[in-house]
Amino acid sequence: MLLGVIYCLLFILMIITLYPLLHVIFASFSNPNEIIAHRGAMWKPLGFSLEAYKLVFANPSIYIGYRNTLFIVVIGVSLNLFVTALGAYVLSRKNVMWNAWFMMMITFTMFFSGGLVPLYLVVKGVGLTNTLWSTILPFAISTFNLIIMRTSFKSIPDSLEESAKIDGANHFIILFRIIIPLSLPVIAVMGLYYAVEKWNGWFYASIFIQDHNLYPLQIFLREILILSSTDNMSSGSAVGEQFQVGATIKYATIMVATFPILCIYPFIQRFFVKGVMIGALKG
Repeated sequence: MLLGVIYCLLFILMIITLYPLLHVIFASFSNPNEIIAHRGAMWKPLGFSLEAYKLVFANPSIYIGYRNTLFIVVIGVSLNLFVTALGAYVLSRKNVMWNAWFMMMITFTMFFSGGLVPLYLVVKGVGLTNTLWSTILPFAISTFNLIIMRTSFKSIPDSLEESAKIDGANHFIILFRIIIPLSLPVIAVMGLYYAVEKWNGWFYASIFIQDHNLYPLQIFLREILILSSTDNMSSGSAVGEQFQVGATIKYATIMVATFPILCIYPFIQRFFVKGVMIGALKG
């Protein structure tokens, strides 16, 4: 009886969680006229139509946003994982001088920071403003992810490192041939964390970047959703139809912007629980 109640509650929770995504998917494939007239829940497309997707993919800003976002994600995540792995390896070694002091200072940054204005002045002072690097280099490492990866590295037996040193291995060989291969679940989880952060990032890009050709995809999505700037995408429609088409363009743009992450997540999900638990249980 209790198990049946738990399953029912989990099913209801699943529907509540899944419905917003289903609503966006159905609305993006619906007829604009029927979307405007419809009220209430939506459980299927209303008059199947691909007009919104045709207009979205005809907009050159989408391709510009994808290009810039892919650059930020690929270069940014690669740099994030490399720097985080180096820092986690050093902090996980027991014979590092002042290890506890370094860890305390790094943890301090999780709770206190200089603020947005000093960050902008630093980025401007080093000449990164109005470049894609302004969204990558200042955020090359996350303290939270560093702590999780450090904890994972500490759980690996010291005997493996000692045997590698006897065979003449240096620290880089130990890190890249022993530590990282044994920590792939955590590396995958950290990569997912960083990738989602980079893919969804728009705030700092809107502050540091003024060139329209350097905007990431989420900036264009924000303009469409919040500023309702769909006129350039629906300009081919009649004046009376622009508002109606704009309603489905918003849903179609959301799907175009989130589809890559939805495709990648199932392949990394199997590492998620194992990776987080490894980083959370060991002290």
